[in-house]
Amino acid sequence: SSPRAEEEEDEEGPRRLRAAAMAGFVRELERRAGPALRLEQRAAGGVGSVVWDAALVLAKFLETGACPLAHRHVLELGAGTGAVGIMAATLGANVTVTDLEELQELLMVNIENNKHLVTGSVRAKVLKWGEDVTEFQPPPDYILMADCIYYEESLEPLLKTLKDLTGPDTCVLCCYEQRTMGKNPEIERKYFELLQMDFELEKIPLDKHDEEYRSEDIHIMNIHRKQTVGAE
Repeated sequence: SSPRAEEEEDEEGPRRLRAAAMAGFVRELERRAGPALRLEQRAAGGVGSVVWDAALVLAKFLETGACPLAHRHVLELGAGTGAVGIMAATLGANVTVTDLEELQELLMVNIENNKHLVTGSVRAKVLKWGEDVTEFQPPPDYILMADCIYYEESLEPLLKTLKDLTGPDTCVLCCYEQRTMGKNPEIERKYFELLQMDFELEKIPLDKHDEEYRSEDIHIMNIHRKQTVGAE
């Protein structure tokens, strides 16, 4: 066969794979009550497009009922597939899942696919860390974050957004997988150092996590604004 035909054959493999990747693949997340959530993922979309373990751990922690979510206003940052926020909406919360523009389509698909399970409400919006958050005021009751700390350059914008969004009564639940590779430990240390300037942190013990969806290296932090005495 001619070299050209062989070249075309070589191309065919990757092209097929790419098409499959774009089509997405579904991750089921079972719930304690009722049918599982069906979450589409995208292999082609970078970090935001798969359901990370920390998102599963946080979503299942919400189901334990440790934090009452019914009729509460909930905002998810860096929502990715929307797994955590959609779970909160099935528990009666009024949820806004937020991420960058390029993840909105995936968020909408997942909201649509699971809307029959939602007992509160859920909508997707663009929120870029560090930018104006006026439209997300007044402060939500809960802010949910799963695996949002892995880029050093996003730490400052993320902290600014957290400060701008939280009121004195906002509870921030931050779930993250402790990573020991490369710069991860340093980024993590810096994040919590900066966070402690304005926030009180409390680790939720492992025995309070879902009994099945838990792991020694996945942590959930309960974070509140430090109470200011008098005027600032």
